Amino acid sequence: MLTRPSAPTNPLERLTGAGLAWGEGTYAKWAASIGAVAFSLYILLTAATAWFMPDANWDMLPYLAIAEEGTYPDPQVLHDYAYSMVKAGVSAGDYKTLTDDGGGFRSHMAENAADFHSLLGMYRIKFLYAEILSSLSHVVSPVEAMRLVQVFSVLLFGAITLAWLRAEGALALAPVVGAVLIMADLGDAARASTPDLLCSALFLGGTFAYVRKREAATAVLLFLAFMARPDNIVFLAIFAVLLATFRERAWGALAGFAASFIAYFVISHWAQHPGWWPHLWFSSIEQHYNMDGFDPPFSVTAYLKAFAASVVRAINVNSWVGVSVLALAGWYSLSRAGFRLDRRAGILLAALVLGVLAKFTVFPIHDTRIYFPNLLPPFLLLAAPLMASASQGRHRAASQTIPGDKS
Repeated sequence: MLTRPSAPTNPLERLTGAGLAWGEGTYAKWAASIGAVAFSLYILLTAATAWFMPDANWDMLPYLAIAEEGTYPDPQVLHDYAYSMVKAGVSAGDYKTLTDDGGGFRSHMAENAADFHSLLGMYRIKFLYAEILSSLSHVVSPVEAMRLVQVFSVLLFGAITLAWLRAEGALALAPVVGAVLIMADLGDAARASTPDLLCSALFLGGTFAYVRKREAATAVLLFLAFMARPDNIVFLAIFAVLLATFRERAWGALAGFAASFIAYFVISHWAQHPGWWPHLWFSSIEQHYNMDGFDPPFSVTAYLKAFAASVVRAINVNSWVGVSVLALAGWYSLSRAGFRLDRRAGILLAALVLGVLAKFTVFPIHDTRIYFPNLLPPFLLLAAPLMASASQGRHRAASQTIPGDKS
């Protein structure tokens, strides 16, 4: 039988209880401001990390190369440019790591300009990122241009997140969103010199615009996210099908898909992309040294092996599976409690989840950065229902009284 706890008699206990009560009351009163400030500090710290502690990854080399192909059309000169710029922009130890793996892939590419050039079709397709790097390289060094893009992407991502939370009256949840981003490896995405975080920021802006029914902004931002990473065509196609199936009026999302669908074929042809299966082979089965004319026959066995290996690595090495499951658990719990998403938001949540599954099925690769654009929006969609649930819980608690002892 439950009884009312007796009041503490120990002075330390009373002091501790009073301090906790004061802290709870203060946070409840200033929760939105505290949440916004805490999240902003986290974003600023992440942006500073992107600038002062960048990750020297091998993909820097081909990305710098595609940014200046127009200036250096000769493969050997372009190769020398990319390697010299990276050498000047990273530490000696990092440069050695990027160029010397004891006679393996990196050592080979450092010495063979033709083979290095043959890989560029897989990177050239990231058109928007290459154009931004090319423009910034006229102002700062190429490696600094990469860092500037990362810093800008972090700040844009953080600003859109705060705007979304504010629009839903859920700034008090900003620290929770920050925790989700920590689990989703935002820090790693910020430090890597790739187009992934830029794509994620534009994608987040596009989904936010869709939720707020800003159709023109939705179309532009989703298209730009596609131009940064064309594999987003998978999500856009699923999104368009769901919108059409449920007859939801959202011409911005449909226009973004239509423009991206057309651009996909144009850019793939222009970039001389090797194709889906050769690219998948290179990324998930075996690194091939020269992609010119590389066209291995499709193998169900090889695909299934790559799929299985990526599943194991995604679960045991990366975080995107766990973050996705957490979002689904939150959606299910809130739905069971009677706090459901509206039709428009529900379609977007379904598209985000199915988009991750479809992207992994089409191109099984385990890295979290591939799926990062889809990880945060589900939590932001759940912010309003979660706040409504918390508000109802507070009202219910306030209306209840503890009866006194009758003995």
